[in-house]
Amino acid sequence: MRSFRKTTFALAFALAALVSATAANAQSARLQFDNLNYLTDKATEVVEVNVEGKMLELAKRVLVKVKDQDAQKVGEAIKGLEGIYVRVFRFEEDNQYNMSDVDTIRAQLQAPGWEKLANVRSKRKNQKIDVYTMFEGQDISGVAVILSEDRAVALVNVIGPIDIDTLVEMSGKLNIPKFDIEKDDDGNE
Repeated sequence: MRSFRKTTFALAFALAALVSATAANAQSARLQFDNLNYLTDKATEVVEVNVEGKMLELAKRVLVKVKDQDAQKVGEAIKGLEGIYVRVFRFEEDNQYNMSDVDTIRAQLQAPGWEKLANVRSKRKNQKIDVYTMFEGQDISGVAVILSEDRAVALVNVIGPIDIDTLVEMSGKLNIPKFDIEKDDDGNE
C-alpha cells in the first residue's frame, strides 16, 4: 500500500510539473509592458490595444463567415491566435522616457525560444527596431516588434500560431502590407 501511495504521489508530482511547464511555455510569448505604464501621463498620444479572449474569438468567427474570400483567408490564418497587444507612446519632445525601460522589454526577448528576425539601427531620430519570432516546432507561436526613437516608443506582441503562408498570399490585400518574397527558378521561396 505504501509503494502505491509513493507511486501515485510521484506520478501526480510529475504530471503537475509537466502541466505547469506546458502552461509556462504557452505563456512565454507574452511580453510584459507594465513597466511603461508611467508613460501614459507623459505622452501626447497613447495607443493601447489588448485583443484576447472573447473579443478575439468573435473577430476570428466573423472573418471566417463573411462572404469576402480574402477576409476568410485572413480568418483562417489567424484562427489559432491567443492575443494581440499593442502599445504606442508619442511625445512632444525628445527623450521623455527612460531607454532602460524599453531595454527591459528587449531583454525579455533574450529568453529561450525567441529568435531575432531583424533589427534596424538608425542615427536619424535615434531609431531602434527589433523584430523577434518564437517557434513551437515549425509553427510561429509569437511575434514581437519593438520600435524606439527620440519621440516615440511602439510595441507589438502577437501570441499564438500564425499561418505565414496564407498571410504572404494575402499581402497587399485588406491592408496587410505587401511581402515581396523572391522565388528561385523552380518556384521555391
